[in-house]
Amino acid sequence: MKKAIITGITGQDGSYLAELLLEKGYEVHGILRRSSSFNTSRIDHIHNYFNETNFVNHYGDLEDASSIGKIVREIQPDEFYNLGAQSHVRISFDVPEYTVDTDAVGVLRCLEAIRTHSPHTRFYQASSSEMFGKVTETPQKETTPFYPRSPYGCAKVFGYWITKNYREAYGTHASNGILFNHESPRRGENFVTRKITLSLARIKYGLQDKLRLGNLDAKRDWGYAKEYVEAMWMMLQQKESDDYVIATGETHTVKEFLDEAAKYAGIDVAGHVEIDPVHFRPTEVDLLLGDASKAKKKIGWTPKTTFKELVKIMVDADMKLVEKEIYGLNGKK
Repeated sequence: MKKAIITGITGQDGSYLAELLLEKGYEVHGILRRSSSFNTSRIDHIHNYFNETNFVNHYGDLEDASSIGKIVREIQPDEFYNLGAQSHVRISFDVPEYTVDTDAVGVLRCLEAIRTHSPHTRFYQASSSEMFGKVTETPQKETTPFYPRSPYGCAKVFGYWITKNYREAYGTHASNGILFNHESPRRGENFVTRKITLSLARIKYGLQDKLRLGNLDAKRDWGYAKEYVEAMWMMLQQKESDDYVIATGETHTVKEFLDEAAKYAGIDVAGHVEIDPVHFRPTEVDLLLGDASKAKKKIGWTPKTTFKELVKIMVDADMKLVEKEIYGLNGKK
């Protein structure tokens, strides 16, 4: 039985990846940060469907090298997926030092733990399209120069290069997945796509009146997170490690996402949407569009869910969530 470690196990990608690996017969070990409140809602259901001896969580932190080293030394994993991060781009401007310590130096701590305690372990680094930032060519591919426009993007660039460095310096099987925006019903509520679908559901049921957004003209390449974690796993099954762009090859504006979600939900958003300067970044990233042809050719990955299908999946899920919220308050259906 293969063993895998996942940092960021409680996040969107971590929860989908845990399900995928468990379905493939892995023993999955998640790393959780200790906090005063539990944030395990995305993985609580896993215990109901899988043997708990195959799904174990450990307390650790990407800011704490000793905890990462101890876990790697004890488990000796076949695969290590580093999905943990301060992952909100706008918030990275408010907490730049924390973002860099977690998203940049945290990667180094993971790689050092592997090099020191378990050199056979295959490593996946969650890189980001935000590394391209102020893009120098469109679409962006593996050879496109980086031009990050946020502390988050800068930290991810370090994580990318230190992963590549350990691959070349120590022979570590280490791959970067340069994932473009990927969404799902498990996306955090402070990310724009989920903010839109959840707010529309609440507006439809009279629980909310206003939806405050930032730059409606920003263009993004949006895919389905559940499919993107498959690409992560596929990268670590290759004989040689490498770096891959994972994207749909389509771009849509935030306004397009809003309009498509509102249309599907049957909502007229006129009078409900307000542009709030607080949601604008000090330096904007206007356009991200990925070319995943290398991933298609070398590892056989292709996106399956269309933009409209993704919007529908998220709207349907949030409508059900709000309905459940209402029935819970009223004590009836």
